[in-house]
Amino acid sequence: MKRNVFLLSCLLSLYTVALFGQQPVDKICQAFHEPADKVVLVVSHRADWRNAPENSLQAIQNCIDMGVDMVEIDLKRTKDGCLILMHDKTIDRTTTGKGKPEDYTLEELHQFQMRNGAGHKTRHLVPTFEEVMELCKGKIMVNVDKGYDYFKEAYAILEKTGTVEQCIMKAELPYEQVKAEHGEVLDKMIFMPVIQLHKEGAEAIIDGYLKHMKPQAFELVFNNDSPEVQRLIKKVHDSGAKIFINSLWPELCGGHDDDRAVELHQPDESWGWIINQGAKLIQTDRPAILLQYLKDKKLHN
Repeated sequence: MKRNVFLLSCLLSLYTVALFGQQPVDKICQAFHEPADKVVLVVSHRADWRNAPENSLQAIQNCIDMGVDMVEIDLKRTKDGCLILMHDKTIDRTTTGKGKPEDYTLEELHQFQMRNGAGHKTRHLVPTFEEVMELCKGKIMVNVDKGYDYFKEAYAILEKTGTVEQCIMKAELPYEQVKAEHGEVLDKMIFMPVIQLHKEGAEAIIDGYLKHMKPQAFELVFNNDSPEVQRLIKKVHDSGAKIFINSLWPELCGGHDDDRAVELHQPDESWGWIINQGAKLIQTDRPAILLQYLKDKKLHN
């Protein structure tokens, strides 16, 4: 089934380019470089995991169909060196198999089916990173979360698939370490530092990146919304870098989370507050509802 989804998606992409001369991702990338008060981009956490297995081709296709701007994915490596999509250290929760991804070749891994959010097996198979980037090419941006260990290998696949400009790699590490470990590819792709604003030394890490690299975006994580946290958010915003904030659960965004927006019916106190901090990208588990909220505010096309 995933092959049929992939082929259909490719045909639709070619038809769109031939008809309109511009791919959907071009518009998203253009919006990524605009100030936050023009368009706020929606990032879907582990793709559309509520309606398809997380990190599956179908979950990503659902996001493309929904009009989401970026999908967040996670990488692991098989025994035979293939990069695959997998969040956990084992395949136990998300597939019908047991053990670590690195204990299986890709062919062996494909003897198992992916499980949905309720734990039931589906007909979907664990996709490779290359398959995902081919599916996403020309359509949607990609945010690689758990993937730092495969930085160079991931970049090689981005080059091979012609998708370097639509993928963000990231790490929760200081500039000096990232530069020492992956300096040869660091300047060739979009790299986003992840900063825990409530932790000691956060500002020094921010300053290190601003001095040496000037990243296009920072992912900012904070378990409170104190004046000091807001000062650091403003500092990043005033530097010209884009701000990426997670609204997945309270500890990531100082209590301005998805459930507050949806269950407590306080979207202005969650997503609205995040937008008022100058956020350009919001990662959510409620992509369809956030998209509608942004459209109502005229902050999304």
